Amino acid sequence: MAIPAWGTMWGLSAAVFAAFKALAWWPERARGTPARTAGFLAAWPGMDARAFLDETRRPAIPAAREWLFALAKTAFGAALIWLVTPVGAPPLLKGWIGMVGMIFILHFGAFHLASLAWRARGVEAMPLMRAPILATSLADFWGRRWNLGFRDPAHRFIFAPLAPRVGPAWAAMAVFLASGLIHDLVISVPAGGGYGLPTAYFAIQGLGSLAERRFRIAGRLFTILVAAGPVYWLFHPPFVRNVIVPFLEVIA
Repeated sequence: MAIPAWGTMWGLSAAVFAAFKALAWWPERARGTPARTAGFLAAWPGMDARAFLDETRRPAIPAAREWLFALAKTAFGAALIWLVTPVGAPPLLKGWIGMVGMIFILHFGAFHLASLAWRARGVEAMPLMRAPILATSLADFWGRRWNLGFRDPAHRFIFAPLAPRVGPAWAAMAVFLASGLIHDLVISVPAGGGYGLPTAYFAIQGLGSLAERRFRIAGRLFTILVAAGPVYWLFHPPFVRNVIVPFLEVIA
């Protein structure tokens, strides 16, 4: 039986996630109890093993409004997929609406709820998405606000070793290119097309970050233009048509 393209995407994503988990956990394997280790490996999408496994750290108990905010984001994503996505719409439109819904359910919703659940138990598991819409620079967006689950191992295993040799700017460029190759693996390979476009997208992010440092460009408008402007290359049409749309048809 042939594996559908969306099954290949999820399988590759799981494999990459497991590899990053192992890399993040191994240097910190002596920390924490077996139960805390199992929680980090199996029930937390973040990669900061040092903070998660350190039982001396005690984060503040989340407020009720933060729980409501996380639930609202999850509900918004579900509404986009099961209520807003128009029946009979062009595939690209349907795919993009559903894809945004999936991002809200997972990255903004489920990941935030997991953070709340762990912090309520006294575990330092900070949110992975930290209001990216408020970013005032590309460095702020990619380094402190968007999907810190990737940022942590990338900083530890790519940026930190390279920065003393080639400088922080080019070390950051290497991180962006590595991210592009990973996204090409989980996006373009299952789609069977669009090869190189996700890598090109992240190359643009790296060049934008270099320009930001070199010419002291900053501001929300520049960040939005660079991060969102070429996003059509990241989630290119073959991926939307061949992976996302069939997956939406299955879950709908």
